[in-house]
Amino acid sequence: MLNELLDFTRNTSHQLVLAKVSYGEYVAALAEEIGVEIAERGMHLKIEQPLPEVVVQIEPQRLSRLFYNLVNNAVDEMPAGGVVVIRACVRNGALVNEVQDTGPGIAPEIAARLFEPFATHGKQNGTGLGLSICKKIVEDHGGTISARSEPGQGATFVFTLPLASP
Repeated sequence: MLNELLDFTRNTSHQLVLAKVSYGEYVAALAEEIGVEIAERGMHLKIEQPLPEVVVQIEPQRLSRLFYNLVNNAVDEMPAGGVVVIRACVRNGALVNEVQDTGPGIAPEIAARLFEPFATHGKQNGTGLGLSICKKIVEDHGGTISARSEPGQGATFVFTLPLASP
């Protein structure tokens, strides 16, 4: 909780230190780390192959935080176990990423406020900052983020990242 509060307040004036990264290699390595962590909680992380072989300019540590937040939110909503799928494609000159889960979906009463600071629903230890931090990270990288869900059908978070200039 303290880390989320620090990230939230710190990110208001954070300057990105961008690095050109092979997206496929970056996500594969990150997914290996996250997969081991969530497997201990009875979950499975699946990467839909092939990931696009593109180069993006990102701040790797901050983008890792985005993936960790999205995956851990999904895991928190699936206490009996489930699957989180990461997929990506290039569309309209941008890298489109999806993080999808097999959980209960987003509660309709929170859907409109999902990315607002301190918006939370039903989490005992949540601060309501995780998704607002995700939004800030994506926007700082020049992308957008949204969510779609139907009750009982899981949730899918979609975010875009610009491709690196050659």
